Amino acid sequence: MTGVVPSRIGRILCPMHTLDSVEVDGVELTYRVWGTAGAPPVLLLHGLGEDGVDWLAIAPRLAPGRRVYALDLRGHGSSDWPGEYALELLRDEVAGFLAAMGLERVTLIGHSYGGVVAYLVAQRFPQLTERLVIEDAPPLLPQDPPLEVPPRPTGRMAFDWAVKTQFTAQRNAPDPGWTEGLSAITAPTLVIGGGPASHIPQELLADLAERIPDCRLVTIDAGHCVHQNRPEEFLDALAAFLE
Repeated sequence: MTGVVPSRIGRILCPMHTLDSVEVDGVELTYRVWGTAGAPPVLLLHGLGEDGVDWLAIAPRLAPGRRVYALDLRGHGSSDWPGEYALELLRDEVAGFLAAMGLERVTLIGHSYGGVVAYLVAQRFPQLTERLVIEDAPPLLPQDPPLEVPPRPTGRMAFDWAVKTQFTAQRNAPDPGWTEGLSAITAPTLVIGGGPASHIPQELLADLAERIPDCRLVTIDAGHCVHQNRPEEFLDALAAFLE
């Protein structure tokens, strides 16, 4: 969380939406922001292969009364692609981003890969996490048989394929402390599952919810991308939890 240097792009996308960047330990991170400065902050973390644009249908709806940030994680979108994507780096980088923004406690909302990063932040930096929302992201358990990485698609991509490779390796042989550390999460937590249409086994989400002390599980039969496929129901679940 050292070496934080603000770097503003400041390009206005719409009256309530700006695109900016900030440097955290030498890595330039791009983020989008909605809402009024000084309002209770919310940080949105996208899934693997996505970026902050993934939240465009959700963030403006959360913005009234809140300051909403949607971050491009390293290796994604307009943020730097440095080639190293260990989950520990992403976890600490999110904490560094919060420090750069001057945010002491936030509501963290993460989808899939971003949900994993979010709960790692919540267990490592409980002082930073006011509330936690995990959308269709399972606990990190050893995979047997190991997951395989498919061949890289041809053409330009919106993210660094090395993210996929390195995340798969860590899913196959995760640090046991990451699952054990779920019991150390102090923030009230909401887990949103996508139901039987999701490729994530929903019994793993139930296991995840049981490991977190103050946690509720809601299932919305929408598949893996709940916030995209059923945005109204997703927002209703958030409203009931956040308010």
